[in-house]
Amino acid sequence: MTNPATPGRTRHTGTIPARPGPGEEERARDTEAAPGPVPQAGDPVPDTAPGHPVAAPGDHRVIPGAGPAPASGERATLRLRESGPDEPGEPPRYAPEWLRLREPADAAARAHDLLDPLRIRLANLPGRADGLVVHDLGCGTGSMGRWLAPRLDGAQHWILHDRDPYLLHFAAVATPRAAADGSGVTVETRRGDIARLTPDALHGASLVTASALLDVLTREEIDTLAAACAGAGCPALLTLSVAGRVELTPPHLLDAEITEAFNAHQRRHGLLGPDAVTVAAEAFAGHGATVRLHPSPWRLGPEQSALTEQWLRGWVGAAVEERPDLRERAEGYLAERLRACAAGELRVVVHHIDLLALCRPAGGAS
Repeated sequence: MTNPATPGRTRHTGTIPARPGPGEEERARDTEAAPGPVPQAGDPVPDTAPGHPVAAPGDHRVIPGAGPAPASGERATLRLRESGPDEPGEPPRYAPEWLRLREPADAAARAHDLLDPLRIRLANLPGRADGLVVHDLGCGTGSMGRWLAPRLDGAQHWILHDRDPYLLHFAAVATPRAAADGSGVTVETRRGDIARLTPDALHGASLVTASALLDVLTREEIDTLAAACAGAGCPALLTLSVAGRVELTPPHLLDAEITEAFNAHQRRHGLLGPDAVTVAAEAFAGHGATVRLHPSPWRLGPEQSALTEQWLRGWVGAAVEERPDLRERAEGYLAERLRACAAGELRVVVHHIDLLALCRPAGGAS
């Protein structure tokens, strides 16, 4: 899930544009909303993890098949972006289109079967009577909070972590204010590097969550995350990690070759891509956690054609970037698949895996 270092834009041609390079690390915190413009009535609320700079009018960025694709050596959900020409000193803001498109598919895919064991663990945590403290890593605009907060009982305080202040602002504003039982939900934001979490940073945490994050981490970063959660004695619910498997109906002779090239693209520069869940499960288990895995596939049909179109363009584009020899055949393949999508004849299953790690509580509760 990486791209050339040279910044660029492209229209829907099946190629993937580069992303801006990393900027300096920065961290900020406030109690209700991150810096940024106040959303106006009728503004769209973007969803899930960030990854796409705002395009110029009439310009369209290709969206990678499984999420944001950063520049070479960069993980877009983890590092600050360099300042844009219109906003010196500020990281560029990110368009909400991909995030908004995928939120319904994400919500439908997340593994509800993991919620009951999570609720049982949370009910037995020391200090539960004081309410839950939930750290949402790489929160984007807060789709995880919108999905999970109304499914948990009791007062909750969500701490939203991301590097983009604009998306943090939307996340803070759009976080639900009531839990499943009507208890209050409060929120604060933290802007900074979530790849360097420590047990101290998670002191007092009841739960760590993330969505579409593990596959853009390295082995070292996942080890750091597992160690931090284990040290803090809090469970982790990490959803929608790509599994490296895609099913398209009707099938095509190039499906397997495109999938293999895309998976190789995700593993560039030490990122784990489809290997992330296995590595994370081993890392958490190595720290004494009980780990549960559950499939969480996107199931895309005619009703999700807009999402399918964008996913196809990015999926094929990343494969071509990894294997330029595929370009000519891939262009015909993409055109054929897009026609089928527009006609309502294409169905896609994009496999993901959700992970629940039940770390041993720091207070010794079971």
